[in-house]
Amino acid sequence: FFIIPRIQDMFVSSDIQLPFITLLLVKISTWLINYWYIAGIVLIIAFFFFGVDKLKSQLNSRRISEKALWFLAFIGGSAGCLFGMHFFRHKTKKTSFQIVFVGILALQIALVWWLAY
Repeated sequence: FFIIPRIQDMFVSSDIQLPFITLLLVKISTWLINYWYIAGIVLIIAFFFFGVDKLKSQLNSRRISEKALWFLAFIGGSAGCLFGMHFFRHKTKKTSFQIVFVGILALQIALVWWLAY
């Protein structure tokens, strides 16, 4: 059903060192197989929050704080945040928001790399 874990089993049995990108894909794939529902919920919530914040900005209503949006990205909603930012065209030009968001992405990539090795 899932191809990447099967590929990993082939390489593990032959004692071949996998490249970093392959290890990264294996770790992410394994996590998603076991916890797909958590990833999906966080992704949808993050996407939804960007849409709500965009709507609130257009209505001059009380906004969702940037810290809340960063927190959603930090706990695993980075993909939902990216989709939401581009789909709703929201927070794409605000440099201060983007800098922190890129920092969160870099931290997540470093964490996955550390877990992969």
